[in-house]
Amino acid sequence: MLVQIPNVLTTGEVATLRARIDAARWTDGAPAQGQPPGQPRSYEQVPEDTQAARDAGDSVLQALTRSPLFVSAALPARVFPPLFNRTREGMTAPNSVDSAMRSHAPTGLRMRADLSATLFLNDPTQYDGGELLVDDLYGAHSIKLAAGDAVLCPASSLHRVAPVMRGVRVAALFWVQSLVRDDAQRALLFDLDMAVMRLTRDAAPKPPDVAALTGIYHNLLRMWAEP
Repeated sequence: MLVQIPNVLTTGEVATLRARIDAARWTDGAPAQGQPPGQPRSYEQVPEDTQAARDAGDSVLQALTRSPLFVSAALPARVFPPLFNRTREGMTAPNSVDSAMRSHAPTGLRMRADLSATLFLNDPTQYDGGELLVDDLYGAHSIKLAAGDAVLCPASSLHRVAPVMRGVRVAALFWVQSLVRDDAQRALLFDLDMAVMRLTRDAAPKPPDVAALTGIYHNLLRMWAEP
């Protein structure tokens, strides 16, 4: 299941976050797994143990709690502190699949990565290329969103970043351990939750079946959720 989540950050929040990380120290990102020697660097990164990374990451984590769409789609149990990446002209990230387990050295957090998320942090008109390309059963998806918007996809997906041909692409990457690890089950719960939300929003008074559907949702969640 691939879900786009608009307006995770407001325009002002993006500006504040960018001011914080743009002034930070950037280092070469770790080469992509399996990347042959001599290939271009994939990205630059704000070191995760710096104050700038911690402060910027905290602001993203707080913003995620305000997004009902993120909570419904991800059903988060744990969220990995965001990593801030910068992809310059000529850089690209080749095909990869995210590691099943993620470890965050500064906090000691160790978690299973069920979902991968990219939060875009600059306007798509500021760079050419740099699309996030995700392959699933339905083909390849090309994703390039407005600043402050995010996309969620299964961490098991084959994905890559197209070469940046002009400008600089800035994004935050993070992973989610979901209460429901199975993507198909999580997708069914998401569809049901969205249907209940639409009925609740559009109908006054609420149709009598809304309570029954809400009960079905929570009983399925009770059946499938892991602590």
